Amino acid sequence: MPLVIVAIGVILLLLLMIRFKMNGFIALVLVALAVGLMQGMPLDKVIGSIKAGVGGTLGSLALIMGVRRHAGQNACRLRRRSTYRHYPDREIW
Repeated sequence: MPLVIVAIGVILLLLLMIRFKMNGFIALVLVALAVGLMQGMPLDKVIGSIKAGVGGTLGSLALIMGVRRHAGQNACRLRRRSTYRHYPDREIW
């Protein structure tokens, strides 16, 4: 039975996003809430579970985005220094 409920959740998620053009994040949260309630979890535990899952994902995502930002800044500085060194008459746009 739990697999059937998860399958219904996936179908509902696709329906909300494709047919009703709902934002993916909002649709995912609504479907997670619905699947949790259909599984028999109490409402407060469903909300806590969603918060823990989203918080963990966003925490690791923030770390990745921060590292990516610094790597991009360093690449930009390296390009600027290389351009000044090898082509001093060129101006960087």
